[in-house]
Amino acid sequence: MNIALIAHDKKKELMEAFCIAYKNVLSKHNLFATGRTGAIVSEASNLEVFSLDYGNLGEQQIIARIAYNEMDLVIYFADPDEINNSGLIELLSLCDRNNIPIATNLATAEILINGLQRGDFAWRDLLK
Repeated sequence: MNIALIAHDKKKELMEAFCIAYKNVLSKHNLFATGRTGAIVSEASNLEVFSLDYGNLGEQQIIARIAYNEMDLVIYFADPDEINNSGLIELLSLCDRNNIPIATNLATAEILINGLQRGDFAWRDLLK
């Protein structure tokens, strides 16, 4: 499965800890991230991450992949103070349109990652 990882600056440490904690699950999938988030996750966890551009451009590249239904799961740790300056609203709309599960906080991310480990998202392969 293709998993997108996005974290605002104030949430990058949380993304790093999350990816370390769930390294065994994430290592079985294709990870895509915005530039700095990808570098942080890769360095901290030794996971292979396809890093896109930095900042808003990388976010737009992930949004484009979501629009073409190329992502299967999105973990987006957003800073509530930065939501208006991000593409989160567009990303949420596209995830809803394409039935792509998305987590915007740690609690939901853990539920999705545990479902991923159980194989709960195999239905995504049928939609492609």
